[in-house]
Amino acid sequence: MARDPQGALIALNRFGFGARGGASGDIVNAASDPRGFVKAELARANAALLELPGLQSTTELGQAMFAYQLEVKTAREAALKTPGLVPVEAPPAAMDKKPEAPANMNNAMTGNTTMTAQPDAPKPPPAVALPPNVVQKTYRAEALARIQRATIAEGGFVERLVVFWSNHFCISASKGDPARMWAGSFEREAIRPYVLGKFADMLKAVEQHPAMLFFLDNQQSIGPNSKAGERGKRGLNENLAREIMELHALGVGGGYTQADVTSLARIITGWTFAGREGKIGTPGSFAFKANAHEPGPQQLLGKTYDDTGVTQGEAALADLARHPSTAKFIARKFAQHFVADAPPPALLARLEGVFKKTDGDLKALALALLDSNEAWQMPMAKLRTPYEYLISTGRLLARIPEDPGRYFAGLQTLGQPLWTPPGPNGFPDGNAAWAVPEGMKLRLDLAAQLSTRLPDSIDPREMLDVVAGEAASSETRQTIARAETRQQALTLLLMSPEFQRR
Repeated sequence: MARDPQGALIALNRFGFGARGGASGDIVNAASDPRGFVKAELARANAALLELPGLQSTTELGQAMFAYQLEVKTAREAALKTPGLVPVEAPPAAMDKKPEAPANMNNAMTGNTTMTAQPDAPKPPPAVALPPNVVQKTYRAEALARIQRATIAEGGFVERLVVFWSNHFCISASKGDPARMWAGSFEREAIRPYVLGKFADMLKAVEQHPAMLFFLDNQQSIGPNSKAGERGKRGLNENLAREIMELHALGVGGGYTQADVTSLARIITGWTFAGREGKIGTPGSFAFKANAHEPGPQQLLGKTYDDTGVTQGEAALADLARHPSTAKFIARKFAQHFVADAPPPALLARLEGVFKKTDGDLKALALALLDSNEAWQMPMAKLRTPYEYLISTGRLLARIPEDPGRYFAGLQTLGQPLWTPPGPNGFPDGNAAWAVPEGMKLRLDLAAQLSTRLPDSIDPREMLDVVAGEAASSETRQTIARAETRQQALTLLLMSPEFQRR
């Protein structure tokens, strides 16, 4: 089979996280059969699962979080009873704020609450010790596992699928302790098992996961005519229902009305998670609270759903997953992520047709993308997102991270803090968001900082061959060759189109 250097670059950059350094030989391996190189990942059993020692289930994490919160509450109350002491919260994790001093990111991520003496207290009594912050410890462990997996993956297509769907069904770790504690387990349990499965199964898993229910406040939604509603408790909350219709399934302009949103909100009342006391289930698990569920049949998109409890909502989700608007919405978003901000109409039509024909089979959707000529012929014009850029850098340098702190700092600086999008619509995916002067300057700064820390044994010209092989342009080769210093050459390499574009 003829070698295809350009196809290899597309295989690694457009569909993966770029070539790995060291002795991986990724660019050479991909050049022999670019499409086959990418497809090989899809054939591996359980390719998307992330099961490592120490990573616990959402239920286990929920119980640990509830216990931690109770310990903190008890310690604070004890401190307040001690004259001269006041509880002082530590600054929030730096990744949740706008960047001011990224270099201090690691120091800002302890997340613990501390007790300090009042300034005028001459001899303050001993401080009350608080337990280690299990929420932040869990967040860091989950983040490290995700980053490591992306760094060592052969090509990275499956991990790119995970990132795509996790951003499509996003939550934000800045919402509060449960969201930060469950950000990783949400992805491991509700996204990864289904990225090569059925969209309907992923939709159900996502909407019933405690992290999503907490993020969009469905645990607060009470049916007005339910037993809880009649007792004067909180009313209907439409947050989750609206985002299911607008962002998760049908999409904007998908043919639904405000009345449909309200109806779906009624249908999924009672969908919640068990709290610390475990009155309605194992603490931290999905639970259906019947006395909060709006009774009676509901009409959604012209169809009546009888009141069958939790299965009423499950039936509605199954129909939304198979709605024609969902197929159109997912096909466009999928193509925009992997191919171009303005995908070819023929590609959109093909992906939409495959989604419908296969009942939302996401592996079939991925294969249809790889089999399309458009996906391999479109110019590499999309800029890598900050996450893709940093992962690609780690892969190129063959560095498996042992601490996520440096990635947290870089992602915060570049405007894409991990699992913390600005809204329920996730991080933007187009060049309009990332290919802006300020963003490019920040990338250049990071590239320059990294270049100064690399050992002298690294040759920029050899590194370019690792990145792009024969597909590297003559312009890029000349630019790197004419650099005044080795550090400048490495910086130019990390900012080159072959490295930045996909």
